[in-house]
Amino acid sequence: MNRILSAFTAHPASVDETYFEHMRFAGWFAGTLFLAASAALIHAILPFLFDKTASRIVARLYDRTHNRGAPQGVAAE
Repeated sequence: MNRILSAFTAHPASVDETYFEHMRFAGWFAGTLFLAASAALIHAILPFLFDKTASRIVARLYDRTHNRGAPQGVAAE
């Protein structure tokens, strides 16, 4: 039973979140990626629309996530 519980809690704990905090963040992240993908798809068809939207969203997501789980003051590689 502990192995099953650990499968649901080990990764969220590694980024200092509970299971439900991590679920909320991951859901927000997925929704934001969906918006970026939608903008990119529209841009593929109509290149004069959303010319930098997807790349801005992806850069913002990277900034928000690249140091998650690293000790304070230490940048993750």
